[in-house]
Amino acid sequence: MIEGVIFDLDGVLVSTDELHYQAWKRLADEEGIHFDRRINHRLRGVSRMQSLEILLERAARRYSPTEKTALAERKNATYRRLLERLSGDDALPGAREMLRELAGRGVKTAIASASRNAPAILQRVGLAGQADALVDGNDVTRSKPDPEIFLLAAERLDLPPRACLVVEDAAAGIEAGRRAGMAVFGIGTPDRLPGVEHLAESLAQVTVEQLLAAGQTG
Repeated sequence: MIEGVIFDLDGVLVSTDELHYQAWKRLADEEGIHFDRRINHRLRGVSRMQSLEILLERAARRYSPTEKTALAERKNATYRRLLERLSGDDALPGAREMLRELAGRGVKTAIASASRNAPAILQRVGLAGQADALVDGNDVTRSKPDPEIFLLAAERLDLPPRACLVVEDAAAGIEAGRRAGMAVFGIGTPDRLPGVEHLAESLAQVTVEQLLAAGQTG
């Protein structure tokens, strides 16, 4: 019986992919490092520092830990400036309705995002306070596919992992949900999320009944 649904943020409830890409691309260009959308796809669902390591794979020199921290801060400063463009229109189709319907049925909800900017994003798109719990990059030390973020979300919902369903759009997040002992539901397409039994292109294309039923069948 599913008693809690844990949503990833970016790509599930909100889309800031393009803003992330623009911020990483600007950093790469400033450092003279090749970076394109194909490389950017590898950054989905992983932490800021892991994303930086992927970007630096094509760097002509090595960067010290201090330099890496500074690079990550530069990227984040650019990204936060870009976030000022967000508004209520940037919540993805079906996001508000799904959170509202689950609450109406007494199903607990949490948002679990690797982004340390999650509170600011939720505030700008009008979703702050719409879930029962929030776990973001400030709360965890291990990135997906490690299950830490989802286990902490279940703890904050006061639910055992087996009573939770994870909704994710990234392969690393799907794997993290499975490692946490939770059922998973994918947002995306079969080519992006191969092997995911329960899948829809957006929350607007799935009903609450389908979501909860997927949790009961794994």
